[in-house]
This record gives sequence, structure tokens and C-alpha cells, in this order.
Amino acid sequence: MFRIAEFRALWAAELVSICGDQLARVAFSVLVYGRTGSAAWAAVVYALTFLPALLGGVLLGWVADRFRRREVMVVADVARALLVVPLAIPGIPLALLCPLLVLVVVLASPHSAAQGALLPDVLRDEDALERGFAVRQITNQTAQIAGFAVGGALLVLISPTAAILANAGTFLISALLVRFGVRARQAPAEPGGDAGGVLGWLRDIGAGARTVFAHPRLRTLALAVWLVGCYVAPEALAAPLADELGASTAAVGLLMAADPAGSVVGAVVVSRWIPEAWRERMIIPFALLAGVPLVVSAFTPWVWAVVALWALTGALCTAALVPAQAAFVRTTPDEMRGRATGLAASGLIAAQGLAILVCGLIAEVSAATTAVALCGAGGLVLATGLLVTRGARSALSSVPVPAKS
Repeated sequence: MFRIAEFRALWAAELVSICGDQLARVAFSVLVYGRTGSAAWAAVVYALTFLPALLGGVLLGWVADRFRRREVMVVADVARALLVVPLAIPGIPLALLCPLLVLVVVLASPHSAAQGALLPDVLRDEDALERGFAVRQITNQTAQIAGFAVGGALLVLISPTAAILANAGTFLISALLVRFGVRARQAPAEPGGDAGGVLGWLRDIGAGARTVFAHPRLRTLALAVWLVGCYVAPEALAAPLADELGASTAAVGLLMAADPAGSVVGAVVVSRWIPEAWRERMIIPFALLAGVPLVVSAFTPWVWAVVALWALTGALCTAALVPAQAAFVRTTPDEMRGRATGLAASGLIAAQGLAILVCGLIAEVSAATTAVALCGAGGLVLATGLLVTRGARSALSSVPVPAKS
């Protein structure tokens, strides 16, 4: 894949953005928890880096089908860079920080939808597409490891303000890489015609939702991906959990990096050693097993043991995510790919945000360890429900959605 210049540009742009995002997440976690001393407030602000993407994916995913996808990514990156800068103002009130953060996350949705819809055009071979998703997952999680692990130590040397400004800079670098590294393509659908006005906008939203939910295969894949999203919630409790375990600030970054580190291993294993015929069949079982280490970690008093267990959860999650994402993109027709991919991607982020919010509220009234155990148990229950559904199992061997004539 790296012999393809466009893939290299998309890969590099995503890499720098994720590094900046993860550094900013550590900064926000430390900043808010330090100012308020509240696990709930820390989780709320952390959840705002995920949850609003549901709104963006539902309302703005159609942009990736109606406009040139390269330009959608560039404009979204520049706009996010401009919105992140005010977040670095020292002492910014939470009442102002939260809505600005919401806007930044909302704008990530059309960017993600355009990128996901563009990949099948860049990696045309079916085998290359799945390997491309595996490479992206490995790279993304490695970048998260660097952002979280280095971020915890880096914040000892620099202020959260500097970390947030660095995040704005990564958005600008991403915009430049996409603009000059990806060639221009026509939009799959013209921006005029039936796309005009409120009715056209609502029609586009409805078409994306119907594409995902009316087809059993896409619906099952989307639900499996969203289910996996709930297992990221313990990351939001890294600061209070480290405090409960008597660990230092550097342990916050290590705990946050555990899941991404495991994801790298999971992506390698699923792409190299699991036979292709078994990958889709194992999506739901892997999603179920991913909850077990979280439950066990809640009863572990050693930081390094918790890190190892969270890494195992990350590996199992990715073993489900990589084949699910590739199958979803392959199944969706091109003219609907932006809307469907945007809805699925934003649903994943929203599932993460909702789980983080619930987890933080539980930790506020009990303990971080209790919240982590309940998070893992909740994922186990939901995955079991999906696993025993006969329609969901058979959908993974159904035919793709037919393209519109």
C-alpha cells in the first residue's frame, strides 16, 4: 500500500492528527481533573472528545457524497485548527471549553466520512483494502500509544496549553498533506438538484440511515463496531484510577496507552494469522471476549497488571474491528459510502463517548475500579445478546448491498 502515493498522504495526515489528538486528550484529562478534583468532570470533558460525533455523522456525513472528498477533508482540518486555538487560553471557563470542543468533534465526522469513502478508490484491490485498514489501525493505535504514553510524561515538562496548541498545528499539517498528496476527484453526486434545501438535506440523512439499518449485513457490522466502542471507556478514568492505586501522573499516560498498544498486536494477529474465511465469523466472539479483561482488572491492585489486561482488551477489540470495517466499506455502494461510513464511524465514536460518560458518573458515586468492572460486564452482556441473535450471525455471510442504477 505504501507504494501508492495517495495512501501515503492519507496515512501521514491521519498519523499527525491522531498524535496531536491523543496529546490533547491527556492534557484535557489532567487539566480538568486538576482544576476540579472531580472524576465526573474529567469524564464529561473526555467524553466530549467523542460523543458529539454522533450529531456530526448523522447531520454532515452526506457532505462526503455531495462534494469533492479531498476538499471536505482539507476544510474540516483547517476549521478544527482554528477552533482548537481558543481552547488553549489559560483558565478558559468550562462553559466555553465544552461547546468549542463539541464543534471540533462534530467537524471530525465529515472528515472521517470522506476519508473512509475515499479509501476504496485509492486501494482498489479487495485484498489491499483490508490490509490498508489493518495498516491504518496499527498506525492509529501506535500514534495513540505515543500520544498517551509520551503525553503523560511530556506534561511534566510543558503546560496543557502548549499541548493543546500543538494539536491545532497537527490539523494544519494534515490539511497540507491531503491537499497536495491526494488528487482531486469528482463528487459521487452533484451538490445541486435533489440535495438542495432542508428537504434534500433530510433526504440525504434518511438515505444514509436506510442504507445501514435496512440491510442485515451492514446493520450487524455497524452494531458490532459500536459495541466494541464501549470498551474504551476506562481510558477516561485513568487519572482517578491511578490515584486510587497510588501511582504517579506518568501512570495516567501508561493506562491510556494500554488499549492502543494491545490494538497494534490485535491488528497484526488478525491480518497475518487468522484465516480470511474465519475473520468475519469471529467478529462478535472477539467483541464478547474483550470485556473479560476489564472485569478482571477491576480486582487487580497493581498498575502494570491493569495495563496488561487493558492491552488484552484492545487486542480483542481490534481483532473484531479490522474485518468489520473492511467488510462494511466493501459492502456499501460508492454513491452512499460517505453517508453510510459517516454514520457508522460517528456511531462508534458516540458509543465511546456515551460509555465514557456513564463510566465517569458511576466512578463519581462509587470508585473507578467499580466503574471499570461494570463497563466490561456491560459489554459482555451486549455482545452475548448479539451473538445469540440468529439473524445477526447469518448476516455476516449475506451478499453486499446492490449499487443503485
